[in-house]
Amino acid sequence: MSITLLLVIVTSLISYQAFNNPVLFQKLTHNPYLVERNKEYYRFLSSGFVHADWMHLIINMYVLYQFGLFVEHKFLFYFGDLMGRLNFLILYLLTMLLSDIPSYLKHRNNPQFSSVGASGAVSGIIFVFVLFQPWSILLLFFIIPVPAIIAAVGYLIYSSWASRRGGSRINHDAHFYGAIFGLLIALAMKPALFSLFWDRLLHSGLF
Repeated sequence: MSITLLLVIVTSLISYQAFNNPVLFQKLTHNPYLVERNKEYYRFLSSGFVHADWMHLIINMYVLYQFGLFVEHKFLFYFGDLMGRLNFLILYLLTMLLSDIPSYLKHRNNPQFSSVGASGAVSGIIFVFVLFQPWSILLLFFIIPVPAIIAAVGYLIYSSWASRRGGSRINHDAHFYGAIFGLLIALAMKPALFSLFWDRLLHSGLF
């Protein structure tokens, strides 16, 4: 079984349990105030395995499955079967953890703030996909065809703007930093990926 599929199954099962158990849901959410006050650092990871509702879960797991299988396959190619799977799992979990740190620093004195979802880690996986396939066509909103590299830049710009604007329950900081940290972790694992990306960006474009 692929690590991607295993993550989808585990996340879905935990999210389903949390849907039906409000106490469990609150225990697993990322709440910076409780992390700071009670030293509940496990929330940096546990929050990535619970979701707000079925739609939130389905979208995240669909995107993870679509892009994760490709990235995991590439990791198997570059690192071998065992280390490829292990490095992919480390990439996912470490991105999940790091993507929550900016929110923690920003909201640790705000008892009203909390967030859930795998979006930070999934953003990291998507951006590693872009590292491999910058000119692959993605369907924005499942409809509009856009080159991956252009969609990625637009995603970062929008996430940064939406975070500064505020007024939303979506944790745009986790999206932005998940994408950045995912890229940095992958490049730290295999620095040669930057040369691969640059070559494909320059020589495999649309023009």
